[in-house]
Amino acid sequence: MSATGRAWVFGDNVDTDALAPGLYMKGSLAALASHCLEAVDPNFARSVKPGDIVVGGLNFGIGSSREQAAQVLKELALHAVVAHSYGGIFYRNALNCGLLAVTCAETGRISPGDELRVDAAAGMIVNESTGETFACDPVPEHLMEMIEAGGLVPHLAKRLARDNNEQERKAP
Repeated sequence: MSATGRAWVFGDNVDTDALAPGLYMKGSLAALASHCLEAVDPNFARSVKPGDIVVGGLNFGIGSSREQAAQVLKELALHAVVAHSYGGIFYRNALNCGLLAVTCAETGRISPGDELRVDAAAGMIVNESTGETFACDPVPEHLMEMIEAGGLVPHLAKRLARDNNEQERKAP
């Protein structure tokens, strides 16, 4: 799975309250997504395009365990999040909801608006705007399958259906 998109660059310590502001948690996911990162960039949610890529620094997604912090980025149809490091729960929530999250130590070399190609399985990010290539932590195959399926729940449903079909074929 390779993702190409325009970079939206944020700094260190972007927390889950900036991603999914508590004030809007009682509304729909779409309404919550319309306020994503507004405390950091008031124009982000209305300017981000499907396929864009969020780039963070250290500790992206720190804070509470709210899974909506990852879900709003997926709701906005982002291809991926690339960060130097993540809050552990955010990282797990991102993968579980089918949002590609890639760790790259070189995020400080990416500028807003750069066109990035992320090849998570190969562990590579190409900055199409500058020609630079950055190593990233490859995403293991089993996690890539989960992301491609749309997240943990769809992945498990697909596996369960496949396993049931195999059992039916083997039954006498």
